[in-house]
Amino acid sequence: MKSIWTGAIGFGLVNIPIKLYSAVSASEIDLDMLDKKDHARVKFKRVNERTGKEVLWANIVKGYNVNDKYVVLEEEDFARAAPEKSRIIEITGFIKEAEVNSIYYEMPYYAFPEKNGNKAYALLRDALKKEGKAGLGSFVLRTRENLCLIKADQDVIVVNRIRFAEEIRKPEELKIPASVNKPAEMKMAIALINQLTTKFDIAKYKDTYTEKLLKIIQAKSKGKLKPVPQMKVVHSTASDDLMSQLKASLGGHRKKAS
Repeated sequence: MKSIWTGAIGFGLVNIPIKLYSAVSASEIDLDMLDKKDHARVKFKRVNERTGKEVLWANIVKGYNVNDKYVVLEEEDFARAAPEKSRIIEITGFIKEAEVNSIYYEMPYYAFPEKNGNKAYALLRDALKKEGKAGLGSFVLRTRENLCLIKADQDVIVVNRIRFAEEIRKPEELKIPASVNKPAEMKMAIALINQLTTKFDIAKYKDTYTEKLLKIIQAKSKGKLKPVPQMKVVHSTASDDLMSQLKASLGGHRKKAS
């Protein structure tokens, strides 16, 4: 596993040297793009828009357009913007994790201590566990400032990148339906929720779509394909339709949504 960031977690006057590792990996199938005519792979090239020639990664720099002229930025310039945040995840306060709406969560990382940070790492981890709290901080990763939560998950400290409030779109942009629920419908809906309530166990859930897609790929490679099933979405338009569906659901005659 390759680290993506090296620095420290600042906990008061204590600095805990760490490396960050991605805590997730993609489960989807890695599909190649092909030319429809001859199935040759399609590749992308970085091309100079003036000469039309390909540019090597080693010769690519980043720049910002100011008055139709580019200001080229070097690695040192990014570090100058916030040198402390490029090297330290400073914990500015502690909160209850439940206070953070799930819409803000973006990406989790495992924090692993460097050799001389084991004791301080374990102390912070165990204190977070005991208090049931998470640290709030920020750091710079790949030229972007990130807000984050630092929490204990079993024996590891997880640094979870979260979005800034300004990055969340306002739901007012959508036409949200008003509440027109009838008491009987609400009572049945709550009863159905309670009937289906269970303890959350993430291990029960698998990426079945990818598994089925792989089977289709294998079947197609052998020239064996089943017809595509025709799925129809059934909408409840009238109030009595909604009531009948709720009654059927509570009676154990539920059908999978299609």
